[in-house]
Amino acid sequence: MILFLTEMWERFSYYGMRALLVLYLTQHFLFGPAEAQGIYAAYAALVYLMPVIGGLLADKYLGSRKAVIIGAVLLVMGHFTMAFEGRGGREYITVAGVEYMLEVEGRDTDRRIFAVNGDERSEIRITPQGISTVGAEPSAAIASDLAGTAVAEAEAGAAPAPQAGVAAAGGFPASVTSGDYERRTERDLSAEPVLFLALSLIIVGVGFLKANISTVVGALYEKDDPRRDAGFTLFYVGINLGAVLATSLCAWLGIAYGWAYGFGLAGIGMLFGLLTFVLGQSWLEGRGEAPNPERLKRKGLFGLPFEAIFWIGGLVAVFPTWLMMQRHEFISATLPTLAGVIFALVVGYTVIRLKGAERTRMLVAQVLIFFSVLFWALFEQAGSSLTLFADQSTQMPGWFNAAQTQMFNPGIIVIGGPLLAALWVWLARRNLEPSTPVKFSFGLMFVGAGFLVLTWAAATQANVDFRVPLMFLFITYLLHTIGELCLSPVGLSMITKLSVDRVVGLMMGVWFLSSAVAHIVAGWIAQATATDTVAGVVTDPSLALQTYGSIFGTIGWVGVGVGVFLFLISPILKKGMAGVH
Repeated sequence: MILFLTEMWERFSYYGMRALLVLYLTQHFLFGPAEAQGIYAAYAALVYLMPVIGGLLADKYLGSRKAVIIGAVLLVMGHFTMAFEGRGGREYITVAGVEYMLEVEGRDTDRRIFAVNGDERSEIRITPQGISTVGAEPSAAIASDLAGTAVAEAEAGAAPAPQAGVAAAGGFPASVTSGDYERRTERDLSAEPVLFLALSLIIVGVGFLKANISTVVGALYEKDDPRRDAGFTLFYVGINLGAVLATSLCAWLGIAYGWAYGFGLAGIGMLFGLLTFVLGQSWLEGRGEAPNPERLKRKGLFGLPFEAIFWIGGLVAVFPTWLMMQRHEFISATLPTLAGVIFALVVGYTVIRLKGAERTRMLVAQVLIFFSVLFWALFEQAGSSLTLFADQSTQMPGWFNAAQTQMFNPGIIVIGGPLLAALWVWLARRNLEPSTPVKFSFGLMFVGAGFLVLTWAAATQANVDFRVPLMFLFITYLLHTIGELCLSPVGLSMITKLSVDRVVGLMMGVWFLSSAVAHIVAGWIAQATATDTVAGVVTDPSLALQTYGSIFGTIGWVGVGVGVFLFLISPILKKGMAGVH
């Protein structure tokens, strides 16, 4: 119960922030979609890489419980820092020597752009052909572009656009072709470093917390306890209960009332998680204790207790992380290589230092971790390209927004997770439960199928505004969630069952390392879906939908194909697990 509630509030803060992050980067700071998705990929990759270090420190010195407390404090600091918005970026266009600042009203899919020059303020529409003032007569080139939309809207029964011939209001020209204006973006150089500081505090905090709280869950059960998989799945439901609350409340507040409100609520959630864990220590009955508690109390550098060094070290680690986050391209270029080296060292340790069944089981775990990279690369489009797909290419009802689409995944898990946990136990009693490799193959096939649904919808179901019904995005998340329930909680359990006791924290970190590499790959995929925006609003909805459909189709078939391959070789992997199911 204590671990369930702690992780619920920690995930409330994490997913509440994640639901808003890419939209915040593109709309408030005016990063282009490709750059915003690159920042998100680097952030998410470091979030999953840091547990490798946090797991090592906990295994050798701190113990899991103390590491969780240090991480939780850093997370509280990071989430509250996210609530500092600053002024944000500003975009300007120059027409015939006159510069106009672009203002955007709203944060939802119905955003409106205004060109402002002093007291003059004109609502404008920007397309690949140029700019037209809403309510005024456009040029011939732009009129031709808009005519098709008007005819389609009329055929669909939509309300007609304002009649041509109305004079431009606010002093902005009635229409400007694409070659007759210039754009420039003014970055908020005072607020951006604070943004990256907040992300860095969260990254280091998750490094201390994430792998170690899962290790404490594993310590509650003996290795042959049949309730183990069910216990991890119920723990996973706690994660997603926090996520569904966050993606409904934080996303609603952030879009409806302001980014600071959404991020601030996420910080309050993390504070609740910290208090829950600290006050519930006695319920854990000593699980996750430091390997040598007396050593942590000894005086060390500057007369400080040895434990204090890790608190100070956590704060110091924020600075290099802050520098790296401001150079996210460097992370994307170097992290896959670094992760490959770490993974190779773990494989080398397994081959050289371990023997017999221990070595075989560890190698099987590492093979499954390798396959999980593809799963997470596809699944983690949720925080980047699927969020922008919801914003740019999905029909939204007035009571729902693009950020809230991220509640589909955790909501389905809250409902379906206990059912699947019961199913595994029921099948296990009858010796019918699929092996872990088979569950992994199901996960890959389901996540690939989810993208194929969107590819079909983009080709056949779009309306006149080049937006597909929200139902298809929900179906995609449904399929992705079924895949996640097949793979992720079972993956956490697999690590604790197949790993040698003395390196279980490290192996849990390697499990999250696979997600770090996957997020870099996910970033490359997401960046391939990016199209041009002005002031955070996509300029060519038709091209955006077409691009999403093409990329989603490619990765969808890859996911299904690799899943089928893993299913075919699963008997070999099952044999190598040496009796561990």
